[in-house]
Amino acid sequence: MAEVPAAPHRTTGSTLLHPLSALLGIPLDQINFVACQLFALLAAFWFRIYLGPSHASSAVRHAFATLFGIYFAVFCFGWYSIHLFVLVMMNYGIMNTASIPNIHRYSFVVAMGYLTLCHISRIYIFHYGILTTDFSGPLMIITQKITTLACQLHDGIGRQAEELTAEQNRLAVKTRPSLLEYLSYLLNFMSIIAGPCSNYKDYIAFIEGRHVHMKLLEVNWKQKGYDRLPDPSPTGAVMYKLCITLVSLVLFLTLTKNFPMAYIIDNEFLDKTPFLSRLGYLYVVTQAAKPKYYFAWTLADAVNNAAGYGFSGVDERGAFRWDLLSNLNIWNIETATSFKIYIENWNIQTAAWLKRVCYDRAPWYPTALTFILSALWHGIYPGYYFTFLTGILITLAARAIRSNCRHYFLSSVPLKIAYDVATWVVTQLAVCYTVAPFVMLAVEPTVKFYKSMYFHMHILSILVLLVLPIRPQARSVRKPQNEAIQNYVKSKDK
Repeated sequence: MAEVPAAPHRTTGSTLLHPLSALLGIPLDQINFVACQLFALLAAFWFRIYLGPSHASSAVRHAFATLFGIYFAVFCFGWYSIHLFVLVMMNYGIMNTASIPNIHRYSFVVAMGYLTLCHISRIYIFHYGILTTDFSGPLMIITQKITTLACQLHDGIGRQAEELTAEQNRLAVKTRPSLLEYLSYLLNFMSIIAGPCSNYKDYIAFIEGRHVHMKLLEVNWKQKGYDRLPDPSPTGAVMYKLCITLVSLVLFLTLTKNFPMAYIIDNEFLDKTPFLSRLGYLYVVTQAAKPKYYFAWTLADAVNNAAGYGFSGVDERGAFRWDLLSNLNIWNIETATSFKIYIENWNIQTAAWLKRVCYDRAPWYPTALTFILSALWHGIYPGYYFTFLTGILITLAARAIRSNCRHYFLSSVPLKIAYDVATWVVTQLAVCYTVAPFVMLAVEPTVKFYKSMYFHMHILSILVLLVLPIRPQARSVRKPQNEAIQNYVKSKDK
């Protein structure tokens, strides 16, 4: 099968919670992960209340966030955490010695190269049978942050303003960070375990106490009905996200283990179950695999919000929004009527990272290169590459169908509803078909699965691309610096 069973309690991390692990029958590394995140949640509340910008200097806030992050990494991963610190310090050296025109290239190659070597060592040297600890998650987040900062530093110092898009200009970093700022950004306790990746300027604004005010100014808070600058509290958002986390945990403990993905390639199941029933079961097991991601990402978002980080502005109704660092939108995922909408609402911060470091900078084939980078970043299991290469094909086919057919169904409400229902069904099944190898990991079960599905999505996608004309997709237009300044001045004058 795809996964090799591992001893449930062998880990390089702390064994302090071994009795709890044995009592619950849950691997110790997972217990350590949840314990650290819950402790981080409490620390985040304390950090916001007692080490807020009005009570402590930026240096103190940086130091506290960094030291606690290092402690969490060592607690969870033990000596494996050395990999995190080695990568961080190597790229700090690159950031301070490399020429600005090449800083993003060197940082990208070193960070992705080191991450890939660690993926290889974990799979083919340790092979999961020796130790269960998976340190690749934090390493993947740190790789995102390193490359994000390098690209934004290159934009801020090494490129002319007229060469940048409006977003690149807004996020450009004008000076190299100090060692403390750099370590805090990469290793802070809010994101060291489960992320998400954030922009360097947003993080520094949060530490310095400018984060909320900066976002309020961006949305022009006076037009939202406030007569003075408000001071939004994240408590409501945190409680809401903790409720989602709790529901996700219950679903994970009840559904995920009862509907394993491996069953869809069981010989008896394949022999006795008709094709349409197999498609239905594929949807069920894919749904059952989601709660663990909903749990981890929503809890990580709540931790950042509890610290006062993640404010994104005010919505149309005048309510405060705390979704700057949200990694998913569950409603949009479950109701997505296109492959594009689904991808945009799943692992949002990783999608934003891929866009900023690859898609917006790729000189050619941006979609293909972005999918390939995503697969490489996730790891070297063959299943990842089956998933992302299939994703390229289905994305192009879905884009062709939408651009050629959608306008025929907008003339009446019944037609539009029929179109939405049909595209929802196809999208959900296409996603299930695409991500199954991501869970199976290995070549043999993946090929067996696709054979059992008669490669139907591959064949249909190829036929669509052969029959329907492909219309070129408009790339983002770069806004000159003077236009960006004019827009900013106009927003300030309103």
